[in-house]
Amino acid sequence: MNRLARRCGAVAAGLLLDRLAGEPPAEAHPVAWFGRLMERLEGRFWADSRRRGIAYTVVGVVVGILAGRLVRSVTTAVALTVAGRQLRRVAAGVGKAAAGGYLARARSELPALVGRDPSDLDASGVAAAVIESVAENSVDAVVAPAFWAVVAGAPGALAYRAVNTMDAMVGHRNDRYHRFGWTAARLDDLANYLPARIFAALVAAVAPERAREVLATVRRDAPAHPSPNAGIAEAAVAAALGRELGGPLRYGPIFENRPSLGIGPRPAPVDVARAVDIADRAERVLLAVLGLAWLLGAARRASTAARLAT
Repeated sequence: MNRLARRCGAVAAGLLLDRLAGEPPAEAHPVAWFGRLMERLEGRFWADSRRRGIAYTVVGVVVGILAGRLVRSVTTAVALTVAGRQLRRVAAGVGKAAAGGYLARARSELPALVGRDPSDLDASGVAAAVIESVAENSVDAVVAPAFWAVVAGAPGALAYRAVNTMDAMVGHRNDRYHRFGWTAARLDDLANYLPARIFAALVAAVAPERAREVLATVRRDAPAHPSPNAGIAEAAVAAALGRELGGPLRYGPIFENRPSLGIGPRPAPVDVARAVDIADRAERVLLAVLGLAWLLGAARRASTAARLAT
């Protein structure tokens, strides 16, 4: 228990470091290095085969674990694998552009957050895309790295980031990656299963007046979403905002008719700032819980030391 409490404190410190300093430059970011490595390895491993995809994914996870063992510091590993500050900054910027009537600029900045085609999105469509990204990526880029760091230290955080990066690279439902990327995608689903639900609980905690709606919407609407985790996060934020998310979207030539999440009007650009605030407060609650766990562990250690001294 003492080890777990100390790890909670180290994770909280890593989250604070990200909030204060943000991410390293892209050219110096270890996650970018990992992405370039896996891009090269894809050229060696790729085949239209789940077996080759399993081998590729195992290598990536091993690289993440070894990197964590090399880093050793849980605080450093968390600071390198979370990106809450950058996520909220970019999302707020796109929302501000859309709210100010600069729709073309908002569309041009949207690909930094989402993979969907922004060319035919109106202001409400841009707002929905940003809010959905804030919800989903608050899991991927904040809660999940912190969770796995608590569970397994620096190797856990960096192995999680390896899995999530591989999913972003090859976990697509298209002709090239349908089989090869299957393992990375399923492993990412598994790694985010508990963090997504923790995030929904955090959203309910920071929106107590709508907590019942948050939980009801997650139960009612999230199961229809194609992702077992993104649907949870997006449904929770939709309910906290009192807005409807989901619906039709397009990834290049691929059209998807996503289910609706939440009950209410479609979001407006001004709702982006509200979603960013919810995500920020959810992270603050997570920080408080981790800090409290560390303090309780420290108090227990002090009490034990005092008893042994007498």
